[in-house]
Amino acid sequence: MTEKTEVISFKADGELASVLKHMPNKSDFIRNAVLEYMQNTCPLCQGTGTISVAQRAHWDKFIKTHSLEECKDCHELYIKCNNGSHRKCGKC
Repeated sequence: MTEKTEVISFKADGELASVLKHMPNKSDFIRNAVLEYMQNTCPLCQGTGTISVAQRAHWDKFIKTHSLEECKDCHELYIKCNNGSHRKCGKC
């Protein structure tokens, strides 16, 4: 296990603070939650929920050869390559 060298604190409302008080190791829980969130953050907006004007211009060009599709198995959206000149990766 890596050594923890910095302390980071944050403010929480009463309800969250009450829940965290009952956790056996709230530091591990918070650390794992933050790492999990960071691993599942949108690579384009980086978790902000919005994209810049320049990113939108890139997206508009990209989406001309790709589409958002719903997975038939898990029903989540994914990006599908519709450009026949691309070599299929097995996930497109």
